[in-house]
Amino acid sequence: MERNKAVGGRSFYTILLFSLFDPDLLLPKPQVERKIRSKRSSQFHLPLKLQEVQESGGFSKAEGKEKVLESQTKNLNQIVRVSRISLFTKMMPPRPPPEDFALKETKPHLGGGKVSGDKLTSTYDLVEQMQYLYVRVVKAKDLPGKDVTGSCDPYVEVKLGNYLGKTRFFEKKSNPEWNQVFAFSKDRLQASLLEVTVKDKDVVKDDFIGKVFFDLNEIPKRVPPDSPLAPQWYRLEDRQGNKVKGELMLAVWMGTQADEAFPEAWHSDAAFVSGADGLANMRSKVYLSPKLWYLRVNVIEAQDLQPGDKGRYPEVFVKAVLGNQALRTRISQARGINPMWNEDLMFVAAEPFEEPLILSVEDRVAPNKDEVLGRCAIPLQYVDRRLDHKVVNSRWFNLEKHIIVEGEKKKEIKFASRIHMRICLEGGYHVLDESTHYSSDLRPTAKQLWKSSIGVLELGILNAHGLMPMKTKDGRGTTDAYCVAKYGQKWVRTRTIIDSFAPKWNEQYTWEVFDPCTVITIGVFDNCHLHGGDKAGGAKDTKIGKVRIRLSTLETDRVYTHSYPLLVLHPNGVKKMGEIHLAVRFSCSSLLNMMHMYSHPLLPKMHYLHPLTVSQLDSLRHQATQIVSMRLGRAEPPLRKEVVEYMLDVGSHMWSMRRSKANFFRIMNVLGGLIAVGKWFDQICNWKNPITTVLIHILFIILVLYPELILPTIFLYLFLIGVWYYRWRPRHPPHMDTRLSHADSAHPDELDEEFDTFPTSRPSDIVRMRYDRLRSIAGRIQTVVGDLATQGERFQSLLSWRDPRATALFVIFCLVAAIILYVTPFQVVALLAGFYILRHPRFRHKLPSVPLNFFRRLPARTDSML
Repeated sequence: MERNKAVGGRSFYTILLFSLFDPDLLLPKPQVERKIRSKRSSQFHLPLKLQEVQESGGFSKAEGKEKVLESQTKNLNQIVRVSRISLFTKMMPPRPPPEDFALKETKPHLGGGKVSGDKLTSTYDLVEQMQYLYVRVVKAKDLPGKDVTGSCDPYVEVKLGNYLGKTRFFEKKSNPEWNQVFAFSKDRLQASLLEVTVKDKDVVKDDFIGKVFFDLNEIPKRVPPDSPLAPQWYRLEDRQGNKVKGELMLAVWMGTQADEAFPEAWHSDAAFVSGADGLANMRSKVYLSPKLWYLRVNVIEAQDLQPGDKGRYPEVFVKAVLGNQALRTRISQARGINPMWNEDLMFVAAEPFEEPLILSVEDRVAPNKDEVLGRCAIPLQYVDRRLDHKVVNSRWFNLEKHIIVEGEKKKEIKFASRIHMRICLEGGYHVLDESTHYSSDLRPTAKQLWKSSIGVLELGILNAHGLMPMKTKDGRGTTDAYCVAKYGQKWVRTRTIIDSFAPKWNEQYTWEVFDPCTVITIGVFDNCHLHGGDKAGGAKDTKIGKVRIRLSTLETDRVYTHSYPLLVLHPNGVKKMGEIHLAVRFSCSSLLNMMHMYSHPLLPKMHYLHPLTVSQLDSLRHQATQIVSMRLGRAEPPLRKEVVEYMLDVGSHMWSMRRSKANFFRIMNVLGGLIAVGKWFDQICNWKNPITTVLIHILFIILVLYPELILPTIFLYLFLIGVWYYRWRPRHPPHMDTRLSHADSAHPDELDEEFDTFPTSRPSDIVRMRYDRLRSIAGRIQTVVGDLATQGERFQSLLSWRDPRATALFVIFCLVAAIILYVTPFQVVALLAGFYILRHPRFRHKLPSVPLNFFRRLPARTDSML
């Protein structure tokens, strides 16, 4: 009997639950949006109907009011249904951005069109094939002498149409070896004959030695992974085609960008670049970030210090310097020659360790004068490395004191003070050089703690189009674009395409993936170092835009080909600098391992066992970005500081009114669903739609009588919502949203403030205006925070006897409530409370309720504030 009753209750409850759904929710999404718009328009235009009818003389003003009230009553159910629909539409994807800033799906001809099932079979299967003519100039022998001395300074010219490439020359060498490769794009071939000429370098005019011709129709084709084409000896000919003395070893073939000779080859674009440095700056390269460690220096105590002034208590502190990082402890509370601190100092160190840790114990003898009592230098190569939270052994270090004798520094060794410290390199932390919101790597520093990879990320950088001119050359705008991609410790840089607003790179790169909740960043830059820009004060590479792609938003083993808008915020507003065409694929080696990653902490466990403070993390991240940019800037070709800082979002922590407003509206958007639920429940309590309110009463009674259905109902409801929204799941990766960022509606003064330097460089009147505006905003925030504190203090005063009468009333109420609840079944109490909350408006008063009046009368500490 009980079982049948429960089953009957559940079935009736299920029917009732689904009856609460509005039938409009079963419509496709476009129809729902059209219906909402039509209902809102009919609702908002009601007042205009009265004016139109009155102007036409249809009926009197009183009759008009009755007619309008009648129409409003008829539309009441529609309004309620619209509000219910809005609960679901608020959780749907936001309206799309403007077409010019939107993501566009493309269908490029990847991998030369070799498709097998869903996967492409070519090695470079995420890019379009580009055909190149390769010429490898290996060496020459038996070259005749052209100088008066009988020697020659040979070099080779490779000419194809208007393109001309040259090897380096050797002085007085008849058997030179070059081993240089030249690559000519097939799309830009301007002739059917390849000419390779050997010349003798001379002061006035270079002498001709001999040349070799090749017909492009007869050149063989090579497809990797075939072995490289073997070079052959070719006899040199004079201008009339007669054989002359000397031979040249060459290899000529047609290939693609997948050829291993492609990265180091001289490209036909480089014909317009001068100097070896310019050629190096346009080649594609792969870089690795230096291995970063957190260095923890626990300063415990010092002994037997020798202050200069024996008649005063020394104010001693320890100063530690590592490279350009300098930290100091507080002044010891133990005033004497044996001070104690027990304070941690954190640094960022990079392998290979080039600079020692320098510690000095100093005495504050005057407000701006410190006396060094001792110093020691500790090489980091010999510092212990800690992988977990176990304590490292401490050590005593001798302090060396120096005195100046006759202008020279001399070590004083007659007495040695000591300092007690615990120093270790922390391998259990991840050194943050990126923001945690879009970090590309979350692994700890120590390789012993790394887990196996869960998949592979493949990126094809195809091309860009619509780029804006970034600089002026010979009176016209031009752009020399290259791409940089960063994921984990691996940075990649494509070759520079010279003087093109629609460059084609078609380069493919691969990364191991250790965590799916990471982000890859791709940036596009204009190369300003092809014509002597490396000199002091030279131009910096200009940012064109960047794209971030979160791996967790990608389906596994699916190739995403999209054209991403390159958006950059300028002082005069957001601007589209062009579009970049990318192909991305995330392949998972084990779906089970990847799903298991979602249960792991985001950061290594040391971040939770011994967490660092927010200020420490901010300072350490700044130091880490400085070290990374410095080390990558020393590579060849360098990855410059402005590029690294833009990719790592170094300035993202700076104050921005635009970003603050965007974050505020993000919070309001998150709370919008709760606000909509509150409004819907308020309509239920006020009986706006009696049928819905009666159904809610019945549902409430069922849940009270069958409380075991509450949690299943909640999870079933969430399951149904998830299944329902599966139809509208995102089909494309997320990209930069100008509307979400408030970049398209930012005030010019806000943008000017965002691009201001730190400290400010603006005039005093502008700074004063911005300061007053910030004070106004801070005043509102201060008021809200004060109101929150007031409500919390009122809760505390319920039992604090600050107001003896209020606390006595509350204590008596608690006693009576405890007695009543002990003798009354919980279901009866729940039913009575629910019926009281859902009571009809005729039983409600417009005045606040008694509990609310009582709470508002409770004292807070605001009257104690100055």
